[in-house]
Amino acid sequence: MSTVVVTGSAGLIGSESVRFFAHLGFNVVGIDNDMRSYFFGEAASTGWNRNLLKETYGDRYNHYDADIRDQGAIEAIFKEFSADISLIIHTAAQPSHDWAASEPHTDFTVNANGTLVLLEATRQYCPNAVFIFTSTNKVYGDTPNFLPLIEQETRWEIAEDHPYFIGIDESMSIDQSKHSLFGASKVAADVLVQEYGRYFDMKTASFRGGCLTGPAHSGAKLHGFLAYLMKCTVTGETYTIFGYQGKQVRDNIHSYDLVNAFYHFYQNPRSGEVYNIGGSRHSNCSMLEAIGICEELSGKKLNYGYTDDNRSGDHIWYISDVRKFQSHYPKWQYKYSLRNILEDIYTAQAARL
Repeated sequence: MSTVVVTGSAGLIGSESVRFFAHLGFNVVGIDNDMRSYFFGEAASTGWNRNLLKETYGDRYNHYDADIRDQGAIEAIFKEFSADISLIIHTAAQPSHDWAASEPHTDFTVNANGTLVLLEATRQYCPNAVFIFTSTNKVYGDTPNFLPLIEQETRWEIAEDHPYFIGIDESMSIDQSKHSLFGASKVAADVLVQEYGRYFDMKTASFRGGCLTGPAHSGAKLHGFLAYLMKCTVTGETYTIFGYQGKQVRDNIHSYDLVNAFYHFYQNPRSGEVYNIGGSRHSNCSMLEAIGICEELSGKKLNYGYTDDNRSGDHIWYISDVRKFQSHYPKWQYKYSLRNILEDIYTAQAARL
């Protein structure tokens, strides 16, 4: 059976990928050195998920505690499995734009250099494999904030006759905007993935995600919006809303729906593709709206504070237009609604805590 390599395999999307492809009968190679605990503290460690994957899948899951920046270690793994590798799902990253400013070198080398190491290992040892990169909507910088937004009671919105009402598509410029250092390092990786597809005719795609979420998320203050929000609601920990009156809007996609999109691309791959992917108009909410649902599901009131200082480079309103991906892969469809997502997260958080 073919081998799937998953980086960040104990994280949210990585572990969902492990489960998805292991259930299909693939041999899965996971690469994850739990840098999330370095970024966000021991409470954000993915060690629990790594151990769960090992216990659940046994010989079908081979875990490597390697750093994606370590060219020698990564090449050794790729050389070991070589032509058996049919798919690489690259989810490992430093994921916070706030954290990136504290250690710019670490952020850039993990996100950009690490991606280059993986792409080159793919080209050298399994050039026919499909390479999927979990990019981010932060590649568009703060350009979405200059859209003509309308303040409503619980959210910011855009007029129904605006071209972006359905969502932001891939035509939005990534230039002349404030990205945050995290956004800049992800732009570098995103463009590298495209270039390896076009220049070397490899089967690559950058999926520019909205809010990626699900029950396996080790939510932390600086990353993991819905998971951390639910965690605070359940435990009574104080949550802080950063700016925009709590009306900032995000589209949220369940990790299963995203990995299922990866599977559709894998079955009929293209070269150097870019897709905006998220909850779209199907699944989105403002901070205030999410708080309301979390309180309803948990039966508890969230203890939260508010600061007018929004996070630098953060979006006021972002909804993904996924129609390009849907046009290429019309059989793909959502399984989870916003409420389904939060119910899943609540169940997982309650059990874990």
